[in-house]
Amino acid sequence: MEITNVSEYEEIARRKLPKMVFDYYASGAEDQWTLRENRRAFERILFRPRILIDVSRIDITTTILGFKISMPIMVAPTAMQKMAHPDGEYATARASSAAGTIMTLSSWATSSVEEVASTGPGIRFFQLYVYKDRNVVAQLVRRAERAGFKAIALTVDTPRLGRREADIKNRFTLPPFLTLKNFEGLDLGKMDQSNDSGLASYVAGQIDRSLSWKDVKWLQTITHMPILVKGVMTAEDTRLAIQAGAAGIIVSNHGARQLDYVPATISCLEEVVKAAQGRVPVFLDGGVRRGTDVFKALALGASGVFIGRPVLFSLAAEGEAGVRKVLEMLRDEFELTMALNGCCSLKDINRNHIVTEGDMIRTASRL
Repeated sequence: MEITNVSEYEEIARRKLPKMVFDYYASGAEDQWTLRENRRAFERILFRPRILIDVSRIDITTTILGFKISMPIMVAPTAMQKMAHPDGEYATARASSAAGTIMTLSSWATSSVEEVASTGPGIRFFQLYVYKDRNVVAQLVRRAERAGFKAIALTVDTPRLGRREADIKNRFTLPPFLTLKNFEGLDLGKMDQSNDSGLASYVAGQIDRSLSWKDVKWLQTITHMPILVKGVMTAEDTRLAIQAGAAGIIVSNHGARQLDYVPATISCLEEVVKAAQGRVPVFLDGGVRRGTDVFKALALGASGVFIGRPVLFSLAAEGEAGVRKVLEMLRDEFELTMALNGCCSLKDINRNHIVTEGDMIRTASRL
């Protein structure tokens, strides 16, 4: 079957993967309202295309934290990729590098920072969970820096793991032949079987619930890498992140896996962008499945987007070739969306190219 869009990989992954693994990747928290809303909210944003503009040449390259990349579409951190495919993070690293874009490696990867670096050149960020033992954190950050990683994406929305009922039902745990590679040798790489979700028990035991803004400042004392704060959804926290020295913000609801009934990330984006006032770049993850979604995010002020589940599902389906194909499809769709909206470069994309639900309500009330 010819794959014509990113979403088709999900069904292939569902058929190929063990139920416990597919459910872990695919599910959201509790009622999964936010999981559905992350997609639906994109569907409610419409275009206002401009016509008769010469779009014979389109440039979609951009610069992120000083690094030139081929497109404003990057790879989000997703845990335990070797459950999807034996090559796991190696395949994702090679595919991202071939596409000329950034890969973010999860703290909970099944390949270490050194192993990912060994796949060859590429711009890579490291996603960080802060463990109770700060020596572990400092060691990990130093290893990422030595391995040539360029930025830290600090996840701030996980003092406790969200209630993911599929994982509880399946008694999710990491398959015995895999470990959390970055913590091997620190006695933190194993996840024990538990009565509910093995990951939830692991997080309760290891992750620091006391994490606060002062820790964002502390991280800056142990690394030269810029720090992106991942998990911001409000103007208030945007201002605090900038005060704390964040180099950028990722508007994220953790793929709808943490707190259910928070808005879709695309619905929070404009508020965050306005609060940032151009002082730092703002990125978005959550629900991006089409090039049209990328355009909508940029029109609302994002500097780029990160994709997570499409990478996992395509990895499960076709390994490295699948991840390459997903990045290529999104790239092609995005370029087409730009052409049909009358945009030749990213700086041409602006708020006038879209109409949101809020705009429609405001227009109606003026009438």
